[in-house]
Amino acid sequence: MASVSGKIDPVVRRITAADIAEAFSRGLRDFQAAPLYGLAFGALYAGGGIAIMLSLTALGMVYLAYPLAAGFALIGPFVAIGLYEVSRRLEAGQRPTPRDIWSAITSRAEIGWMAFVTLFVFVVWMYQVRLLIALILGVSASFASIRDFITVVLTTNEGLLFLLIGNIEGAVLSLILFSLTVVSFPLLLDRDVDFVTAMITSVRAVVMSPLPMIAWAAIIVMLLVVSAMPYFLGLVVTLPVLGHTTWHLYRRIVAPLPEA
Repeated sequence: MASVSGKIDPVVRRITAADIAEAFSRGLRDFQAAPLYGLAFGALYAGGGIAIMLSLTALGMVYLAYPLAAGFALIGPFVAIGLYEVSRRLEAGQRPTPRDIWSAITSRAEIGWMAFVTLFVFVVWMYQVRLLIALILGVSASFASIRDFITVVLTTNEGLLFLLIGNIEGAVLSLILFSLTVVSFPLLLDRDVDFVTAMITSVRAVVMSPLPMIAWAAIIVMLLVVSAMPYFLGLVVTLPVLGHTTWHLYRRIVAPLPEA
């Protein structure tokens, strides 16, 4: 089947839980083989979360810390793109260098469009949280601290309704973005395809193996959210492991190109 760019669509293979476990094992080995790159990208991701948290504190909106921690997982696939290149080079028996990683990322314009899609969904997530607060907790709702916010959310009917609807909407947005990106970024880095084809391939991968892929999505969100709780510092290690794992999972999902 030809893609929108006129090229042959990537072949998607069915995976199982065993494939995820093997990919995770390989991801750990890649992190051990090139720990400095993993820690650098993890620190960049954590630093971004800390910077946003400081901004919320300065604006008196620290109560958005929980939605931010939950939504921050959405942009993980974009931040981890450098880790995919590290794994790709390790797989080829090459020694990754910062220049090669940067060159590989910037040489593929379609990655920029996928980054836009990812950041757009993150912005939508944060705006819909603020809208829910206004609609359910009140237009003038404001909280002096995260403790006050949690108290209202867990001890009032309005707060519980906000928590229920917010988590449902967050789960839907996360699943949509996961379906669009789980294969897209590695595919764009690995092959000359357009970003629409990459997204379609990613969705096909989820549809073909729904249970393993949804389980993997749940693992990613759970690990990233938990890692973000201690001032985002846990992300320094969690992101690189998940990033390397995603590359190896991509290798198991998308069949290699036939040799000419």
